[in-house]
Amino acid sequence: MTKKTTLILASASPRRRELLRRAGIPHRVRPAEVDEKVRRGESPEACVARLAHAKAAAVWHPGETVLGADTLVVAGRLPLGKPRDERDAARMLRLLAGRDHEVLTGVCVLGPDGATRAAVVRTRVWFRRLTATEIAGYVASKEPLDKAGAYAIQGLASRFVERIDGCYFNVVGLPVSKVDELLRGPSKQ
Repeated sequence: MTKKTTLILASASPRRRELLRRAGIPHRVRPAEVDEKVRRGESPEACVARLAHAKAAAVWHPGETVLGADTLVVAGRLPLGKPRDERDAARMLRLLAGRDHEVLTGVCVLGPDGATRAAVVRTRVWFRRLTATEIAGYVASKEPLDKAGAYAIQGLASRFVERIDGCYFNVVGLPVSKVDELLRGPSKQ
């Protein structure tokens, strides 16, 4: 990405915007309209990679650099996107309580010439046991309603997290170090 190029973020996520801002990465927002459903038989890794690319491609124009991202929480083998409602959020939190899970984020950068650089970043997170009262109180806060896996590690749910292995910012919604690497050049994977 050249100094004159402004990154286009294909997301309306305030968390992703804030992470880019704090990292000093200039950007504009152009949200993508993409169906985020996991396809039958699709692995969580393939899903986040596909959706990150689809989001970037949906808003890309020649000459622009666009970033698409998608995050899923995976409990065992069960992918957890954003909850449909409060009942669904409570169900997800019960699944995560007292165990570990993975947070997968697919990131895709489409360069000015359409060249694609992409990666999937994974972070393991351990939740302590949660009581029904804690889950109900957290859901009542409304914080989990627009978050993959029904929680925000940087918010009220921080008290549920015993430890993580991997990129903290990935759990927030954007693995900033990996994004920076992709913006600087071809991945060395």
